[in-house]
Amino acid sequence: MTIQNLLVELFVEELPPKVLNKLGAAFSGVLAEQLKAQGLAPADAVVTAFASPRRLAAHVTGVLSQAPDKAVQQKLMPEAVGLDAAGNATPALLKKLQALGTDVSDPAAAVAALKRAPDGKAEALFYDSVVQGASLQAGLQKALEEALAKLPIPKVMQYQLETDCELPGWTSVNFVRPAHSLIALHGSTVVPVKALGLTAGNSTQGHRFEAKVSPVVLAHADQYAEVLARDGAVIASFAERRAEIVRQLQAAAAKVGGGCQPIEDEALLDEVTALVERPNVLTCQFEQEFLGVPQECLILTMKANQKYFPLIDASGKLTNRFLVVSNITPDDASLVIGGNERVVRPRLADAKFFFDQDRKKTLESRVEGLSKVVYHNKLGTQGERMARVCAIAQAIGQQLGGDALAQKAVLAARLAKTDLLTDMVGEFPELQGIMGNYYARHDDLSEEIANAISDHYCPRFAGDWLPTNMVGVSVALADKLETLVGMFGIGNLPTGDKDPFALRRHALGVIRMLIEKDLALEIFSLINTAYLTFGQLLDKSEQFVRDELGSFLLERVLVLYKDEGSNISAVLYAGGLCYWSEIPKRLAAVRAFAALPESPALAAANKRIGNILKKAGEVDAHVNPALLQEDAEKGLYAVMQRLLPESEALFKAGDYTASLQTLAALRAPVDAFFDDVMVNAEAMDLRLNRQGLLKSLHVAMNRVADLSRLAT
Repeated sequence: MTIQNLLVELFVEELPPKVLNKLGAAFSGVLAEQLKAQGLAPADAVVTAFASPRRLAAHVTGVLSQAPDKAVQQKLMPEAVGLDAAGNATPALLKKLQALGTDVSDPAAAVAALKRAPDGKAEALFYDSVVQGASLQAGLQKALEEALAKLPIPKVMQYQLETDCELPGWTSVNFVRPAHSLIALHGSTVVPVKALGLTAGNSTQGHRFEAKVSPVVLAHADQYAEVLARDGAVIASFAERRAEIVRQLQAAAAKVGGGCQPIEDEALLDEVTALVERPNVLTCQFEQEFLGVPQECLILTMKANQKYFPLIDASGKLTNRFLVVSNITPDDASLVIGGNERVVRPRLADAKFFFDQDRKKTLESRVEGLSKVVYHNKLGTQGERMARVCAIAQAIGQQLGGDALAQKAVLAARLAKTDLLTDMVGEFPELQGIMGNYYARHDDLSEEIANAISDHYCPRFAGDWLPTNMVGVSVALADKLETLVGMFGIGNLPTGDKDPFALRRHALGVIRMLIEKDLALEIFSLINTAYLTFGQLLDKSEQFVRDELGSFLLERVLVLYKDEGSNISAVLYAGGLCYWSEIPKRLAAVRAFAALPESPALAAANKRIGNILKKAGEVDAHVNPALLQEDAEKGLYAVMQRLLPESEALFKAGDYTASLQTLAALRAPVDAFFDDVMVNAEAMDLRLNRQGLLKSLHVAMNRVADLSRLAT
């Protein structure tokens, strides 16, 4: 048995760039996991993944040539089934032992070798054996097949391999791309495993154009990255290649000067890393005249169509320089630079043409065209949707800022979707809203309206900014509420990981705006307002939408504040919570209260009070002092008379932290009450009075948060 490091490489044609890193991680991860499961690699083995456009590879440390034998105990059957009354083996037991390869010529000896142990309520017979450890060839073969089977391949292709038999023929192979060679090296020894019609060796191919030798031969598993870089001109590690691209991009930008920086885009960086084997960053430029086009258009066309990195100056403005990550390093790069400049020019010219053409029509003139665009077969056209959003935005604007804000919100909502009909957005849907902002300014609309048109899509993703003004907030809320209520109203609810209408994102946007913009808007009132704008279009009742969508939004709040644990549940389910904008202040109050030494006892008492009142049914929060008999209940009532008005005044003033902390002094009298007072007294008047006392206390204690949810 020898211990060496293992290298496995599958050399293929160019892999899908958007999933290359994921493929590399999956290939190495499953391969190592399978080797560990078979005892061929230690649990702490270091696994290194390699992924380039034409290869997936894994290096695993400390791999054994032969897994150690393993003792296995196997349950055969209950003793009552395997042995007769005399203790002799039954035919069923003998048949089972024969199947396991045991010599049953002497049944008594075979039975004596078995172990008896309790298994539940009865004794069972167990068979001890030693399983021979897997050889590296067999174990790696299994691991390799498993790794290939579990690759997250977006789409499989079928290709043909010529057979090796004497008669000519072809065999079909299904894989993400045609595979050309396989390496499996245990130290310096080739492990002759097979996959995709290939038998493992110790050679591969380097860079398609710049490799020094072909094939690239490896003498040892540990030399993979070094030899491939030296002889094959390939940086095999995805992470190292990515880091090298970042280094070269920064160096090239520094040479341009003026504080220029390449555009930050992690997805683009990953994709470009997956397109080159040895990166070479080159600086190119385009004509200054194109800078008259909105920079978002130019940036998007360079990134999406050409995979270029535009350069931004120190003020955040686009320059006419861009960076190309080439896969070749010629002595004279002028031809490569010139070729990329020629390729990008028509793209930029198209963007300029779209921009010029779009500005010939106002946004207002496009409103009518929305009625010809289908939004949803059950919910009508974009024109009908726009009318609903206008109505909701008007209601929200009226609540937040009166007539002036309502009028602006209606105008912005009316024009918010019109840029969907422009040539630019038709070519680049990602620019919806952004182009509406530019065209609104061209139409001499106010900055407030222009920003609202682009901002109404915000937040577009988790962590994105919120609308910058209240007009944008009104329209953004209206737009998202219309989508949520409409989809819930026709039964299009998200299920599992399927959310085609991004309802979770819309819900999170509504929640963030209500909270972070500190809006005095009640969520269920907003849902009702939105529902009424649909008329008779919706299949579901208003109550159904209110309940289901309300629960859905509450779940999103819990997810947003999941780090708060029971604190957020205590706040959300408090009877006095009207506006979600109060959530941060109430959470701060609950955190401060939970830190008090009296908190656990009061939370437990609150839970106990809640259970008593639940069993009592309808209880009036009224106390007749003349019916208080026990000293403990008199003492609690006296403290409540002093503390509860103070706590309520602080609550109304918005000082939730002080309001809750005031109640900490109730701990001792509450404890005494439960120690000395029988709540459910036989005399009905005493019972109702004591329940009324607890009801008054319960209301006061749960005004800021449901403290019973803090009880452990």
